[in-house]
Amino acid sequence: MSNISKEIADSLLQIKAIKLNPANHFIWASGWFSPIYCDNRKILSFPEVRRQVYKSFAKIISEKYPDTDVIAGVATGAIAHGALVAEEMDMPFIYVRSSPKSHGLTNQVEGSYNRGDKVVVIEDLVSTGGSSLNAVEALRDAGCEVMGMVAIFTYGFPDAQENFEKAGVKLDTLSNYGTMIELAIEQGYVKPEELETLQEWRKSPQTWKK
Repeated sequence: MSNISKEIADSLLQIKAIKLNPANHFIWASGWFSPIYCDNRKILSFPEVRRQVYKSFAKIISEKYPDTDVIAGVATGAIAHGALVAEEMDMPFIYVRSSPKSHGLTNQVEGSYNRGDKVVVIEDLVSTGGSSLNAVEALRDAGCEVMGMVAIFTYGFPDAQENFEKAGVKLDTLSNYGTMIELAIEQGYVKPEELETLQEWRKSPQTWKK
């Protein structure tokens, strides 16, 4: 595991942005049962972790996408993180709604941008990739060139990888499920014998426990 991936995973565990419960389960909004719950909104309440995240994002963007014109955040979880990255990099910021407004200008992409702008998208969490790629599609429809997406955490579902490949979107993440599980076992958050449960869930989360 890379240093930054391990450091971010450690931070998320420390502030309880990630909770693990292999013996029982959480229920996601989708109805899926899961031994893990990730709430990256908690990052905003911890200045050191908040800073660690936006500076790590800025480093990746500077290295991989030096020609970026605009930073875009995916509503709602990544708006604050995206704005912090844009501030750190002294760049314009826009955000993408889950759907167009039903009134006013009916915008889905909010903020000032130009057709042809090179955009990097900030996301807080990637599961199947559906909502993340919806934001990419909205930006492309608005005439922007999406360079790539950077996210705080991914579960690493095979479906998500396939969806991003089909959409032609490069995805970089600060940390991931595999790194987090290794660290959680190393630090005693979960027992070694619970590893199989955690690995089986990721193979087929939609059918796990059903």
